[in-house]
This record gives sequence, structure tokens and C-alpha cells, in this order.
Amino acid sequence: MHTNPFDDDKLREECGVFGVIGTADAANFTALGLHALQHRGQEAGGIVTHDETLGFNSVRRFGYVRDNFTSAKIMEQLPGDLSIGHVRYSTAGSKGNTAMRDVQPFFGEFSMGGAAIAHNGNITNANALRKELIGRGSIFQSSSDSECIIHLMARSLQQNIPQRMEDALRRVEGAFSIVAMTQTQLIGVRDPLGVRPLVLGQLGDGWVLSSETCALDITGAEFVREIHPGEMVVITANGVESSYPFRPARPRFCVFEHIYFSRPDSILGGRSVYETREAIGRELAKEAPVEADLVCPVPDSGTPAAIGFSLESGIPYAMGIIRNQYMGRTFIEPSEQIRNMGVRLKLNVNRALIRGKRVILVDDSVVRGTTSRKIKEMILDAGAAEVHFRIASPPTAWPCFYGVDTPDREKLLAATMSEEEMRQHLAVDSLKFISLNGLYRAVGGTDRDSAQPQYCDACFSGDYPVIPSDQISSGFQMKAAE
Repeated sequence: MHTNPFDDDKLREECGVFGVIGTADAANFTALGLHALQHRGQEAGGIVTHDETLGFNSVRRFGYVRDNFTSAKIMEQLPGDLSIGHVRYSTAGSKGNTAMRDVQPFFGEFSMGGAAIAHNGNITNANALRKELIGRGSIFQSSSDSECIIHLMARSLQQNIPQRMEDALRRVEGAFSIVAMTQTQLIGVRDPLGVRPLVLGQLGDGWVLSSETCALDITGAEFVREIHPGEMVVITANGVESSYPFRPARPRFCVFEHIYFSRPDSILGGRSVYETREAIGRELAKEAPVEADLVCPVPDSGTPAAIGFSLESGIPYAMGIIRNQYMGRTFIEPSEQIRNMGVRLKLNVNRALIRGKRVILVDDSVVRGTTSRKIKEMILDAGAAEVHFRIASPPTAWPCFYGVDTPDREKLLAATMSEEEMRQHLAVDSLKFISLNGLYRAVGGTDRDSAQPQYCDACFSGDYPVIPSDQISSGFQMKAAE
């Protein structure tokens, strides 16, 4: 596994999906797209293609896209003008202990031909579905919740694969953005709440589906539009056909995509992610001002919010912490002595700049608080006079069940401590989080509608738009009704 051992204090991005139809060497474009989506999953990746002569071909590998799908020997195994791909973190199944059989895309052979599927999100009734399907004779090959979709498709009586997919997804609860393919079709689907992102692009005479617009940019594809919540698109040589097979619902897009998950150069809801994060920083400066000498981001995810905080407050912005960009591959299995060096392997303080200064550190979130404490200690060791934390998200007090690898609730600092208790725990001069309403104002311009929230913000509010039935059956306690 090639994940950074010192990034365990962040929520893991879910997964990234990409697909292309109607262009020669489709796998090369898919590899480029997955490279742009690498931030969404660094554990493993896979590509499936279809060629008229050679049929379906698949390559799945552990590690980074750049280390696998840049090899001419591997790419020669993936011919055709139709391809889908997936990069993953283990958000369901064998977390942190991925087997090759868990790596997507998954493939199924049906009476009307083969189909491959790549899924971003999480199925909240997967355990119940798996138990039912196994009881009816299905044989599962992986520990992934996504495999349920293939088995449900196999049992459908519908006449073609898109219809079978509709049938299967009507049984599924939770969050899903799906890119799938048959011999002649590229298929994209979003769940009715649109929790996870999916966009459509045009590449010459061909078409592209992607988790984010940044992957369109790297392939030279032109952004067309977002796939709407509850929409299914079936793309063939004849163009794009759209349908809405699910019961309509009020969209609840994941607000954490705006805060952290998506790349800052992507567009969400018609707005630059970078601009949204800068606006969050501005709002944070209005809500939680403090006298200080420098505003410093915790690299790299805190940078746009820190710039916004600096612009709004008038306090100079500075790179007080420098990130070592090459650390990730150096210590894949660090020794205990190296582990004890902790976050210093990844981040280093700009001592000459920090010494004697009152420093505002801006970060995107506090999850367990372990990294925040180490960074604070480094800043003080460098001679800072004061350390003030400003966090560009509300306190993360609830786990996500829609495709994000969140710690158990008792391991979330905000689940067991008040803001003041967290400040004392981190031993900083002040600690302030943006309010939920402040976040909503920065992202969408209006306060949160508590009766009908505009986004999925369950990790902050405990307000789950889809009941996590598997988790409840395992003992998870929902927030009491207010």
C-alpha cells in the first residue's frame, strides 16, 4: 500500500472514476484521467477496455497510476476505443488490507454480453444485500460493497444491461456515482441525492465521464455539464441518451468535496473549488478574528482558505510550513525510529520566518487531532510567540457512511470534546472552527436550511440523508431527534 503513513489524521478521499468512448487508444486517456484523480485514491487502480477484435481486457494494480499505467508493456494489453478506470481507497471491504480482488473496475459476463463497473461512494445496505444474495446462491469474489451491484444485475430479468443496472441500483441505498461500460456503451449514473460528483465532457468525436473536471483538462476534453442527481446517461456512437430512473429527491451533494476532497482546480456546481475555499477562509476571518503577525496554511489543503483569511483580515500570508513533496514514496514501511520523527518527515517549519511571531495556522479540518498537535509543537519549537488554529470546516463529530473512510465516532476529537476542550487538548492559544452557517454562506451564499439542508453535511451535523442501515444493525447510534 502506497499511502502516506503520516496522513492518518485526514479523512480519506473516497475513489475516482473515469471513462471514455469513441477515441483511439482509449486506455491512454483513461490513464491520464486517473492520474488527475489520483488524490481521490492512492491505494490501487484499474482499467478495463473493449476492442472489437480482442474483446474485454483488464489490468488492475496496487500503487500509483504513474508507476503502473505509464508502462508501454501494460498499456499494450488495453486496446480499444472504449475504456473505464478507477482509483481507490478502501472505504468499504478490507480497509487498509486491500486484496487484488477488491480492486475495481469489476467485470461481469451476462447473457447479453459483458459489462464492467467502477463505483465511487458507499452502499449503506451492502451487508443486508450480500447476505440475501449469498442466500440465493451468489458467490462473491471480493469484500467490496460495489460487487453487490454486479450480482443484482445478474439476477435482473431486464433485457439489456442499462436496464439491469437500473434494476440493481433501485435496490441499493447510500451514495453512488458510477461509470460502467458494455461492448458498445459508456454508462454514467448518479444516485438521486447526487452525493458524489460526476461530470460529462466531450473529446473530439468521443465522450468522457469523470469524477472531476480536472481530469477533463489533462485529457484535453471540453466540459459539457455535470451529470444530474438521479440521472443515467448511456453514451454510444450515436450520442448521449439521458433518463431519470429513480424517484426524485432533493439533492444533497457532499459539502466536504468543496472543503477538501476535490482538487482546487476543479469546478463544482459551476464554481471554482479554489474560489470556494478562499471564500471559506474569508468567512472564517469574519467569524473568528484574532490579532496576529502571520497567516500560514497547513500544506497543501489549507492553502486557499489561508489566502482568503489573509485577504479578509489584512494579516500577511506566509509559507510558514514547507511540505516535502517526495516523502510519500521514501518511507512506505518506516521503522519505529522513523515513525517517531512523525510529521517532520512530511512538513518542516520555516524557522527564520516564524521566530517571535504570533501565527495563525489555517487547516481544512481536525479529525483525530494527532497531526495538529505535532504541527503546533513544531511551530513552538521554531520560536513562535503564539499559535492560533483556524479550521476551514465545522468540527467533524460524526462518521461518513457514503464513501469516505472516517474513523469510528469515538476516535473523532469533536465527538467527545467541546471546542474549548479541543483547544486545551491541542494546547494552542486559540482554536476556532467555521460555523455550519458560515460554511454554507461561503459555499452557496445562504445559511443552512435546517429543515431541508442543501448539502450532505452529516460528518458535522449528524443529519444523515440516507439511513445507514448496516451500521445501525451493527450498533451505531444515530443522533437523537431535536
